[in-house]
Amino acid sequence: MRRRGVKVADGGGGCGEGRWQLREGRGVVGGGGGGGVTIETTCTKGAETSNHVSLRFGDTNSNDILVKHLNSKHVRWLDPLEPQVLDDVPRKPFQACMVNQFQITAQCVESPICYLYLKLTGDDDWRPGFAQVRVLEGNSHLSSNYFYFRRYLPRHVWHGSDLCDREVTPFGIKFKRKVFVKKVAHKPLLP
Repeated sequence: MRRRGVKVADGGGGCGEGRWQLREGRGVVGGGGGGGVTIETTCTKGAETSNHVSLRFGDTNSNDILVKHLNSKHVRWLDPLEPQVLDDVPRKPFQACMVNQFQITAQCVESPICYLYLKLTGDDDWRPGFAQVRVLEGNSHLSSNYFYFRRYLPRHVWHGSDLCDREVTPFGIKFKRKVFVKKVAHKPLLP
């Protein structure tokens, strides 16, 4: 079994260096393609958030991409009924009844994206509707399906769906549980 490698999306570097890049501005720029992350916030009263939201997604070949503090990046406002950009003015993301798009450059996935998790850090609530990762430039078959949430996210934990590791059994479909842990420096137990 192959161990998952985490690629952190924090700007700088290309896929060969094991990093994704969130790109501000219009259009996907850079070598070798890119894509976007689309996230909807529902219209329920109190659904918006100003807290930090992180994103983690990956493909069936164990490529794990982590985007910390997604709401500090440039965001585009989309029409909820059509995939058309309404404006490209920097704005606060994750407001009620809005669909936001974050652009990613570099092409690091080798197989279809099959899991997506969101993490809310802070004190207020947030109720996302759906999220999707799109891969552009001729590789749209690697894009994810829609991941539906439609509930308030629990705070300080990864919450989402994993459609990668599933097994058909006589009792139905069995999903393997994915556990993400922080790496902590080991301290001796006794002085």
